[in-house]
Amino acid sequence: MATAPTASAADLGSLPEWDLGDLYPGPDAAELTSDIEQAAAAAQAFQDRYAGKIAALDGAGLGDAVAEYERIEEVLGRVTSFAQLYYAGRMEDPEAGRFFQMTQERVNEISVNLLCLALELNRIEDDALTSKMAAPALAHYAPWVRDLRAFRRHQLSDELEKFMHEQEVAGRTAWIRLFDETTAAQRFSVGGRELTSAEALHLLSDKDAARRKQAAEALSAVFTDEARIFALITNTLAKEKEIEDRWRGFARPISSRNLSNHVEDDVVDALIAAVKAAYPDLSHRYYRLKASWLGVDRLDYWDRNAPLPKDDDRVYPWEEAKALVLAAYGDFAPEMAELGRRFFDNRWIDAPVKPGKAPGAFSHPTVPSAHPYILLNYLGKSRDVMTLAHELGHGVHQLLAAPKGALMAQTPLTLAETASVFGEQLAFRSMLDAEMRPERRRILLAGKIEDMLNTVVRQIAFCEFERLVHDERRSGELTPERIGEIWMAVQEESLGPAFRFEPGYRHYWSYIPHFIHSPFYVYAYAFGDCLVNALYAVYQEAEAGFQQKYLEMLKAGGTLRHKELLAPFGLDASEPAFWSKGLGVVKTFIDELEETM
Repeated sequence: MATAPTASAADLGSLPEWDLGDLYPGPDAAELTSDIEQAAAAAQAFQDRYAGKIAALDGAGLGDAVAEYERIEEVLGRVTSFAQLYYAGRMEDPEAGRFFQMTQERVNEISVNLLCLALELNRIEDDALTSKMAAPALAHYAPWVRDLRAFRRHQLSDELEKFMHEQEVAGRTAWIRLFDETTAAQRFSVGGRELTSAEALHLLSDKDAARRKQAAEALSAVFTDEARIFALITNTLAKEKEIEDRWRGFARPISSRNLSNHVEDDVVDALIAAVKAAYPDLSHRYYRLKASWLGVDRLDYWDRNAPLPKDDDRVYPWEEAKALVLAAYGDFAPEMAELGRRFFDNRWIDAPVKPGKAPGAFSHPTVPSAHPYILLNYLGKSRDVMTLAHELGHGVHQLLAAPKGALMAQTPLTLAETASVFGEQLAFRSMLDAEMRPERRRILLAGKIEDMLNTVVRQIAFCEFERLVHDERRSGELTPERIGEIWMAVQEESLGPAFRFEPGYRHYWSYIPHFIHSPFYVYAYAFGDCLVNALYAVYQEAEAGFQQKYLEMLKAGGTLRHKELLAPFGLDASEPAFWSKGLGVVKTFIDELEETM
């Protein structure tokens, strides 16, 4: 398969590929088999010892039970992490898919024996639990207990919970696998080349307008051809979610995500309302300016990420990107750079575009006893450098939080995106400060504005699209055409009148993995961006000590809620003015860019 035409392998240099051996040597490894069987025996022993007896335990005994539960979860987490990462690199390989599915099924079968702890703990009355929490062994897990009991009123009977847990591998996760394997197998014919989705989407930021159009039309053709299967997946998962939400008593489709993010519905509502109200002054205004700079009355949808005139469209070789990001991290806090360097020194990153590899990018935390792994599809553009900074922010955060243990290291999505977006901000500021040429500074500033619009406006539009689809699905199945109509309406509202949306754009919703993997995840990006803007303003005005406060926030993992985490910085996300302050940074950047043109 040809590589993307905008950057050769020689331009990029040697790209790292991860080594999963820190988890297991391979899918047939004796260590993997041994861990699975030992975990199975331990889970069965756990159920035999504790099922039906949790409420009768004193605080120390309950603390011991949670500690044993954590030890088993750590092993199962290592197993599933390896299976997910192994599969992510070879989604077109049937044997890899089979290994992934069989591993999920086995872990699911094992973990059903652990459900008794959460189910029975949530039935303990508050007063009785409060007295138990005085025991140090249980008090250690207080944040985990708090978060578990947040779902208490949405808990079903033991039998239903076990049924829903066991059937997931034949339900939701199976549909996700179908989505992943379908997207990984897609090929897009552009200029005589057969490209992956990552390469074709990359061409939408090519400086050649004809090539952008070719890529957009190739994407449209494939998305249209496969719209029925993606509509089926979307409808099925939306209906499944509606059924579960109804049984659990969630009033709105987004509410369960908000609860898992430890953020109140009204806080998320305020964020969404603030961003939508700002559409005219942010995206609408910026894209009017961009149309004028490109010399057109209206932008075609494939021009949204087009380079501006005089952009040299430069390629950042891997080593330069690495040095830039680590230097930016080090200038802020040497500890961040030291942690970040470990990803490069220890083969924790998989960067090349490869056939069958998962598109996009992520940082997988795995388990505290191991380390995170980062997946990229690196093609050398400045946006790829920002993606590296973004995912490395996740990775550093995951390393810092790991000492909290398997049950409390995981951070809510809203705060996880804070660390990644802050990493992007550091890298951008470093690039901007190092650039002395006025024209190049304008290009960098415009690129940052577009990234922020993609993070804030586009993600909130995605969230609105999900809301409309899930709400309408409650009345019946949506055709691919109807889903496309909703998509086009949301895009027109969010991006504004400067765009011309041709029918070919109608099915671009189908490639967004978050809609399938994690419904309503997307607002977390906007939450994180606005939060980072506010944090960065405090950093610029702060005296010594900000960096330590920031690192302590990351080290907290999932033990603190957003109000507690932001209090040391004098910020409160529940205040409506908080979101306006964050969005004001984007507006200021557009003002600055407008003045220089």
